[in-house]
Amino acid sequence: MKKIWISLATIAISVSSCDTLTSVAESANEILATDGGTPAAAALTNGEVISGLKEALKVGIKNGAGKASMLDGFMNNAKIKLPFPSEAQVVKDKALELGLNGQVEKFELTMNRAAEESSKTATPIFVDAITNMSISDGFSILNGGNGAATKYLKDNTTSQLITAFSPKVEEATSKVQLTKYWTPLTSTYNKTTFLTGKPKVNTDLNKYVTDRAISGLFTLVEEEEGKIRTDPMARVNDILKKVFGSLDM
Repeated sequence: MKKIWISLATIAISVSSCDTLTSVAESANEILATDGGTPAAAALTNGEVISGLKEALKVGIKNGAGKASMLDGFMNNAKIKLPFPSEAQVVKDKALELGLNGQVEKFELTMNRAAEESSKTATPIFVDAITNMSISDGFSILNGGNGAATKYLKDNTTSQLITAFSPKVEEATSKVQLTKYWTPLTSTYNKTTFLTGKPKVNTDLNKYVTDRAISGLFTLVEEEEGKIRTDPMARVNDILKKVFGSLDM
């Protein structure tokens, strides 16, 4: 009889211990959630982080490059529109003095059309850059704050983008009559800077357009990245919700 009571007491203690352990585990998870931590069951795996970051970049690229490459994607967007180079205002003034008002307007429009057309070549270059993303890259981007994913793309694609954009830009700007005035006007002006002390104008028009086009493209990609990081509605699938939702805790 004594043995029976001992056994019953052992069972009661065991049951009580299990309840206590369960309660402790639940409390630990509640504390983690309150402090911004992640309960073990919801922890992100390396694979999930990489998949989520790649998906975020794909969405950002699709939306950003899509906006940039559409008609008036640059021309009608004040954030990225290519203006007549400010450092070459003297060139613009000279062209207007020569009665080339229409050509100046056409010149600015064509620069923006060149940027829009060039942006169509960006997507495959971006996609190629994210296929080999490492685990350390993924966690650095995830925890790096807004712009970290865009910076990753800049670091890994800028040289390829320049190579891809340059021929498109040259083709577009060569169609504008004002282009033939550009080099002689800037060259003549630059000769006077020896006496005036003013800075020289960059005579490489294609480089100006290429650099501004790539900069504008990254501006739009970064905007899309910011939406995914801060707006749950922009997380269009489960992996984005899980990975970036972890930052909301």
